[in-house]
Amino acid sequence: MADIRGVGVLGCGLMGSGIAEVAAKAGYETWVREVTPELGERGAKSIRKSLDRAVEKGKLEGGARDEALARLHFTSALEELADCDIIIEAVTEDLAAKNEMFRTLDGVCPPGTIFASNTSSLPIAAMSAVTRRPERFVGLHFFNPVPVMKLVEVVRTIATSSETFDTAMAFARSLGKDAVVAKDTPGFIVNRLLVPYMLDCIRALEQGIGTIEDVDKAMVLGLGYPMGPFTLADFVGIDTLHRIGEIMFAEYREPRFAPPPLLRRMVEMGYFGRKSGKGFYDYSGEKPVPVSFGI
Repeated sequence: MADIRGVGVLGCGLMGSGIAEVAAKAGYETWVREVTPELGERGAKSIRKSLDRAVEKGKLEGGARDEALARLHFTSALEELADCDIIIEAVTEDLAAKNEMFRTLDGVCPPGTIFASNTSSLPIAAMSAVTRRPERFVGLHFFNPVPVMKLVEVVRTIATSSETFDTAMAFARSLGKDAVVAKDTPGFIVNRLLVPYMLDCIRALEQGIGTIEDVDKAMVLGLGYPMGPFTLADFVGIDTLHRIGEIMFAEYREPRFAPPPLLRRMVEMGYFGRKSGKGFYDYSGEKPVPVSFGI
């Protein structure tokens, strides 16, 4: 099993910053790559804010926060990740963009470097195939918010070596996560089951079965879910949910994976959820208010 010392993270958005934070807290020297220094600085501030919050809540010692921050390094050059033992990609769900980065890294990293993707829907094999190291390629699907959520889906392709898989499992556990093994199919375990549920709830709204508030309340109070499907969709991102549905429908060709018309219209109108200020709920006031779609 390979020894992991240095960790590289591609992207410092919501998921990338969380992955970088838990890696640095676990004692790994962590290099974070963003496309511009400005985006890197924004990600660094987000990580600092998260660590400060953990200290305020008594979940982290101030000294541990300072040590984690000292282990974080930010860059806009892919080449500066060349000495990392594992590199985790956490950028937008665009296969071409991911593959372009992996092709570049494949040329600058030594053969022993493990490549991993945090994709929630794209096949890992479709990325590993563009490199000369498919046996050293895995999926490491973290969940949002990464510092809080305990689960990591470790995805093994038909080409992933046993050594790489074992190393990836051990690495995930070293971050304080519980790891499960998932097959390399779009959606893996969680999204394969979750996304059709969320899409079906949108279809129920389209059909007038229940209002946004009532469906959310019914699933929380009736099934004990921590949040309703529409609240969750806004948290995940309407555009992200739409994209995952498209990817899964293209793979499986089953109607339950197809994005409903309302979801498509919301993406066209820029209703992306919390990050845009409006999704199934409007977040412009003191508390979220359900949006009226005239249904």
